[in-house]
Amino acid sequence: MNFKLTRFAPTPSGYLHLGNLYSFLVTKALAEETGAKILLRIDDLDRERYRTEYVQDIFDTLDFMEISYDVGPKTVQEFEQEWSQIHRMNNYLEALDKIRERKLVFACDCTRKKIQQLDSSGYYLGHCQVRNIPLERAETCWRMDTFDTDFIKIKTYFEGDKSYVLPEDSAFFIVRKKDKLPSYQLTSVVDDVTYGVDLIVRGNDLLGSTLDQQIVANGLDLTSFQEAIFHHHQLLKGPKKKKLSKSEGATSIQFLRKEGKKPSDIYQILGEMIGSQEPWIDFESFKKHLVI
Repeated sequence: MNFKLTRFAPTPSGYLHLGNLYSFLVTKALAEETGAKILLRIDDLDRERYRTEYVQDIFDTLDFMEISYDVGPKTVQEFEQEWSQIHRMNNYLEALDKIRERKLVFACDCTRKKIQQLDSSGYYLGHCQVRNIPLERAETCWRMDTFDTDFIKIKTYFEGDKSYVLPEDSAFFIVRKKDKLPSYQLTSVVDDVTYGVDLIVRGNDLLGSTLDQQIVANGLDLTSFQEAIFHHHQLLKGPKKKKLSKSEGATSIQFLRKEGKKPSDIYQILGEMIGSQEPWIDFESFKKHLVI
């Protein structure tokens, strides 16, 4: 298969960790295999957690690990002036208007505490559908109505077309937050369509997001996203087999750099964490022994 464009899509909400790096490297490997160019798309609409030092860390990490990309910003200043999601806000608002016009959403004013009280699983089960809350009421979010959602089909890189049932923790997802800003599930779809991304590589933990985003794309008739190819790779696990987190500083690339680790050391750590039978010392050995 040949593709036009894939992407790295980090969020500047913390310093990048080994899991982020692993995803970048899998993306780069598939890009080289398929002829796709790589876009650096930094998702920065979570303004409460946004820090310029986190954006700089993205550039520093890519530079340190000698990971190149073809499209996107090269500096913090260039990112903020030309590439920030703030500059694409009209695209997101237009998508929200269409979703509203097509009656695909309902308003919800539930807090996390209330959701937990309503169901001990902590999953939101859609009870606000029947409350008919006005969409413009203050302190409400917009949730996608997924009540009648059947099987969701996605095109995968290794297994062709696959169908999934929407899991409970992905149902009735938010497309507009209480602060009236669009959510990640909407902005990611709009951005991928805007830039023409046709190969999307992400961790297994984001399969639910992929299904949610297919629902958004279906609702908005965004054919290019519906036709995109997905690959969900295995995750690196930290101590006690837990998913890596940006809050755990010891797995951050910045921490390892400051400890004096070289790129070859970091490749070796990645190989050990993933359980590779052969040592990784550089990108070529990563590709040769990668099981994705």
